[in-house]
Amino acid sequence: MTHSAPHRTFRALLACLAVIAIAPAAAGETYRSPLALAAAGGKVYVAEFTANQVTVFDPAQNAVEGVIPLPGPPTGLVLAPDGGHLYVTLGGPAGQIAIVRLADRALAASLAAGHSPTAPTITPDGETLFVCNQHNNNVVAFDLAGKAAPVHIPVSREPVAAAMTPDGARLFVANLLPAGRADDNYVAATVDVIDVPSRQVAGAIPLPNGSSSLLGICVSPDGQYAYVTHILSRYQLPTTQLERGWVNTNAVTIIDTARMAAVNTVLLDDVDLGAANPWGIACTPDGQWLCVAISGTHELSILDRERLHEKLAAAEAGGERDNVPNDLSFTAELRHRVKLLGKGPRGVAALDSRVFAAEYFSGALASVDLTGDRTPRAESFMLGPEPPLTPERAGDLFFHDATVCFQQWQSCASCHPGDARVDGLNWDLLNDGMGNPKNSRSLLHAFDTPPTTVTGVREDATMSVRSGIRFILFNQAPEEQAATVDAYLKALRPVPSPHLVNGELSPAAERGREIFDAANCANCHVPPLFTDLKTHHVGTGLGREADTAFDTPTLIEIWRTAPYLHDGRAANLMEMLTTFNRGDTHGKTSNLTAEQLQDLVEYLLSL
Repeated sequence: MTHSAPHRTFRALLACLAVIAIAPAAAGETYRSPLALAAAGGKVYVAEFTANQVTVFDPAQNAVEGVIPLPGPPTGLVLAPDGGHLYVTLGGPAGQIAIVRLADRALAASLAAGHSPTAPTITPDGETLFVCNQHNNNVVAFDLAGKAAPVHIPVSREPVAAAMTPDGARLFVANLLPAGRADDNYVAATVDVIDVPSRQVAGAIPLPNGSSSLLGICVSPDGQYAYVTHILSRYQLPTTQLERGWVNTNAVTIIDTARMAAVNTVLLDDVDLGAANPWGIACTPDGQWLCVAISGTHELSILDRERLHEKLAAAEAGGERDNVPNDLSFTAELRHRVKLLGKGPRGVAALDSRVFAAEYFSGALASVDLTGDRTPRAESFMLGPEPPLTPERAGDLFFHDATVCFQQWQSCASCHPGDARVDGLNWDLLNDGMGNPKNSRSLLHAFDTPPTTVTGVREDATMSVRSGIRFILFNQAPEEQAATVDAYLKALRPVPSPHLVNGELSPAAERGREIFDAANCANCHVPPLFTDLKTHHVGTGLGREADTAFDTPTLIEIWRTAPYLHDGRAANLMEMLTTFNRGDTHGKTSNLTAEQLQDLVEYLLSL
């Protein structure tokens, strides 16, 4: 087998990286990265992603009360209804659920989850735990009494947030990305609804066209509505300007839980000031306020929930329903935009009259008191010492920071969510003309695989970073800031594929590796990066781009970068190898049997 040694080396590297990613660091020598919150019993529990611990915060004293060490990076947490245990998802290819006994704050047990578990949710009776396995595209139901085996429930694509109705009947699951091809007239992520008693998907709720980066979801205390945060991209327009949300707006979609249907979508932006990258969301216990972390602009958006629904009902009655998702002033009189003292709020939780937000890049916990008639103001409480920013950490912050964008409409992460990967949309950027939209690309290995952009317009990633700041964020940045983005992107590492078996290729993928070589795929997709760093005419251009040469993309992490081809017309790899490979212009696949094609796909998905 021609390339067996490089393949073995690559798999060994991935295994090493997986170990490094979850290795605990000495106290005070790493960033805390508060990511998710749970609040009950007078305490706020903070999942600190890069510190491998949960910090217990006492709001009565506004102080850290204790720390719970964990064997991996916490991504989400939920309290048992009786307050006896805390369930914490630990990220990684072989993710776990840590069960913490709160009486002595000790690790009592653990459960094996899936690839990159997050968003644990528990039934009101405390008997069943649901966990989203982001990269397995499923939700797992665990019988906590151990009487039944876990049930794996397939959902759409990259589930990252979930919320249950108070009666425990339905679980609403937010999928990060759209599924399917990107060149359709309608492209949007969905909220899947799981019927809890049957452990089956009861329906999928479509969001408005262009909805992506679904990162937070909650259910109202009365169970009548669910609220999901997302970006609402105007991807069908050329990116000629940013004013009035021309490229991206930032939204909450309201869902009627009984009907399993969207009521409407409201924008969190102002007419001339974006509220980029909404993340966590929570209702206050009395149902009065809806609180949204605006991660890109370092704010909390506090909406009067009753008035919001009154205004939505009036718009419905007045025949104005369809105008609401485009109305940048619809929520202006219903909300406060509360500027936080820290950076990058993500998880949100409400306790009594206070709302808390996890300030990811500051290692702090934000607090906003919602009592009284005064304008809410934020406090910030450090969770412990934070080391100085390294260039990589500063670049991570810059990549997610929309305040560097003209009018704060978006950040780099708006189009490259999930650690600088893809959003599943086509964009008509102006770097190669107008009227020829291209699918967004992952930035993993961008500095290792020049040229950049689909048609190789940019010589390398250094040029692309600076051009992106200028022509997509519509701003200028000092060279030292742009250099931190370089450092961040260079530090990105591939995530091991969920198709690997104990870190190795499956038998089908082993057969597919042989076919990969025999079909001449390796001629252009040369290991270990699976690209020859050249452009080729591969017969996939359409219209005026019929004769365009396209850059050979790396195949690393191709399992998470769908859809495929320059315009995202191939929803999956099988379509790319068959329907859109007439004439064998990108791999000799026309002579392969159905079984051989499936083996080849399995190999590609394992890279």
